Amino acid sequence: MISAQQTDLAKLEQSPQEVMRWQRARGQLQAGRPAPALAGYEELVRRFPGVVNLWFELGVAAAADLAFERAGQAFDRVEQLAARDPSLLVLLGQQYHRLRRLDRARGCFQRAVEADPSSTHARLSWAAWLERERRLDEAWEQTESCLARNPRESAALYYRAFLLHRKGRHAEAETVLRDLLKSGALDPNIHQSSLHLMGVVLDELGQYAGAMDFLLQAKAASRRLQNAAALENSYDKSDRQRRALLAQLTPALLRRWREEAPNPPPRPALVLLGGHPRSGTTLLEQIMGAHPAVRALDESEAFVTEIADKLAPPPPAPPLKATALEALSSRRRDELAARYRKSLLREAEGKLSAEVLLDKNPSATGSLHLWLRVLPGSKVIIALRDPRDVVLSCFFQNLSLTPMNANFLSLERAVKHYVDVMDTWLRLRELGGFDWMETRYEDIVADVEKEGRRVTGFLGLAWSEGQGRSHEAAGRKVVYSPTYSEVAKPVHGRAVGRWRHYAAALEPLQEKLARYRRAFAYEDGV
Repeated sequence: MISAQQTDLAKLEQSPQEVMRWQRARGQLQAGRPAPALAGYEELVRRFPGVVNLWFELGVAAAADLAFERAGQAFDRVEQLAARDPSLLVLLGQQYHRLRRLDRARGCFQRAVEADPSSTHARLSWAAWLERERRLDEAWEQTESCLARNPRESAALYYRAFLLHRKGRHAEAETVLRDLLKSGALDPNIHQSSLHLMGVVLDELGQYAGAMDFLLQAKAASRRLQNAAALENSYDKSDRQRRALLAQLTPALLRRWREEAPNPPPRPALVLLGGHPRSGTTLLEQIMGAHPAVRALDESEAFVTEIADKLAPPPPAPPLKATALEALSSRRRDELAARYRKSLLREAEGKLSAEVLLDKNPSATGSLHLWLRVLPGSKVIIALRDPRDVVLSCFFQNLSLTPMNANFLSLERAVKHYVDVMDTWLRLRELGGFDWMETRYEDIVADVEKEGRRVTGFLGLAWSEGQGRSHEAAGRKVVYSPTYSEVAKPVHGRAVGRWRHYAAALEPLQEKLARYRRAFAYEDGV
């Protein structure tokens, strides 16, 4: 029996005009033009309501256009049409995660397994979600179910090793990984991830030379998987454009921007928590977010998508000039700021009672000049950490490659990225004209309450006792940062001075970091 879904899909595919309409909508969505794409998808689902992919793409377009209610309606329809499709349910779970609809995401991953218990992809996707919620034993059960069906399933073997690592059973993880890497031809992505995880595991075991060797192998494998050189070139062009723009700014210009801040200021008050990635921003965000008057947002894409990419899109777009930034009308700035806040608060339900919105967003630091132009009057907190520990920690990350993350494929490029971001901060710190403070990771782990009180006071608030137990609250929620597993632990200083284990590898780069050690008072490594 032919279903209504099959009938509608057949009708669509038999109409060249409708296929072109679909292709046009897809192209608009991929080009960052969600509004016209959404209009096209609305017409398509009206004509072909049984085609599940149309509803899915409509939901993606609606979310990109900040039409979150419509996105939810579209994804509801996808759930109905794809109830027996585990792959589509997994994709839908990922979209709900991006929308920060965590209950819906969780349900989709679980239903994907129920739809096809034999699907390794569904079970490992569900296991990854469970691990993110620190439900390690349940994640282990899903992984072992895959291996019970196929003991040689490489993706499941990799995930077994990952869970052993997460459980602190590093020697067992090493054994699984060595056997996996010896087993012959692996999927290139699994091979790369296994090499990287071996580096992380050996670091935990104190085998630092071996850890560095495997990390270097993993980085080389990443380069084979994607055109890293093209990503680096794109990043370098953007950095040159940014430096040229920063050189055009003046103290008078930033003061004038500050004078253009709305009066009275928007409520809740807005604070940016920035700094270079891996500088302790997630730890500080959890401490500040434990205050009852603070709503802390973790790794939001709002600033990048609604302000940075719109004002200074990456190459080959022409560079932004200071004159164009200065000429932004109040109407345009208000429009950008409103979209930013709407995107930032996508996960908020009901009336927002917070006095302070804290956007923890290291990626905004390199575009801080754009932040100050569109969101004047907001406060800025910059998290600092010993530059050597920052660079090493970035190198240890295994992230999907982007023009920014491609810098973490070598220590040399990681240093360059650190220099680029912190030069932006030092330039804007020199120009002034806005409220800012710096806070050091080492000071936080040495005395949470002392440094926490100082930062909380900068927000205009008094210290709350719950802030000293922020790890308890973090353990009850999904954290988006790559350091999600660490912030659920009591604050510790074990990562301070970690760079010393890799001093030989970092030695050729020490001179490039010396200026920043002086600027941020890390000359003695403390």
